Order: sequence, then structure tokens, then C-alpha cells
Amino acid sequence: MQTLLDHARSFHRQVADAGDTYRHLAEGQSPQALVISCSDSRVVPAHITGARPGQIFELRNAGNIVPPRWAADVSGEVATVEYALEVLGIRDVVVCGHSHCGAMSALASGGDLSLLPGVEAWLSLVRPALAPRATEEDGALERLVQLNVVHQLATLGTYPVVRRLLDADDLRLHGWYYRVDTGVLHELGDDGTFAAR
Repeated sequence: MQTLLDHARSFHRQVADAGDTYRHLAEGQSPQALVISCSDSRVVPAHITGARPGQIFELRNAGNIVPPRWAADVSGEVATVEYALEVLGIRDVVVCGHSHCGAMSALASGGDLSLLPGVEAWLSLVRPALAPRATEEDGALERLVQLNVVHQLATLGTYPVVRRLLDADDLRLHGWYYRVDTGVLHELGDDGTFAAR
């Protein structure tokens, strides 16, 4: 933690050395995309995409889950999506799942989460759609993570702001699967499969 704290305390020097870059950021933001990804510390959307400050708007949570509308009366996820699309005018939304995902592993294993009631409640939002397809065979976790990405994209499509923009052909949804161990990014194609491109 000390290294992180030291960097944070001296970051103002980098800002000063960057000239007008940060002053321009203070005037407003116009990110190119909203990226919904897992809060896993190994998955850093700005690092993966090479984005600079101000280029992507990020929403991160356990399992890159988009809560269904019925569960989203008070939700940071819903607020973030609405703000990104309505206020910032973002027209590309990415849902990015990843290999070695703890949330999807917990869902697949069906293990005891009694010590993690918040995790249990959060995963219950996707369990009905995903758990019946979870198996122990080789590659099952990868397929489950990819299925989760597809499910979250479908859930996004139920949000009124998303539906309106999709119907007007004014929004593009993207599905990604990122391999932590190789850095390879697989994109969801029109045929419903993920492939490295």
C-alpha cells in the first residue's frame, strides 16, 4: 500500500509536467465508450485499450453484471449507464468478461457463499440464466463467462435509454472476452461466437 500511497501523493507532479492535458480534462469529458467490466484487479480497461484519461467511461463490479430492470430501482450501474448515454452522448458500450473470473467461478461451483451474503445476493441476479449451463468440463468456465457477457448485453437492451437508442440505430453494443494469462481479446461476432480478431 505504501508504494500506491507514495505515487498518489506525488501524482500532482506528473500533472504539472503534462502541460495543458489535465487542465483540458477539467473542462469536461467526452469519452469514446462505456466499458462495463469486472472489478478484478487484473482487468484494467484503460490498460487493455491503451486509453488515456478522458477516453473511456468505466463501470466495474463483480462479474461485470448489469442488474435487471426489476432489481435496479436504486443502482449505481443504472445511473452510470443512463449518464453515459444521455449526458455524455456515448454511442458504444462494451461488456467485457475475463478468464479466471472469481464471480463466475463461484456461480459455476455452486459453493457455499454464506459468509459472503452480498456476493450471494449479487450473483442471484444472474444465477437463473447462467447456473443451469455451468458444468465442470474443460472450457466450461470460459463458456460461462462468455455466456454472461451475452446475457449482460441482453439485459442492457431492456433499459429504456438503451432500447430507444438501439431502435434508432444510434448505439452499438460490443461483447469482449479477455484472457488474463495471454492478454488476448476475443470479440463477440454477429454469429454469436467469440473470436480473437
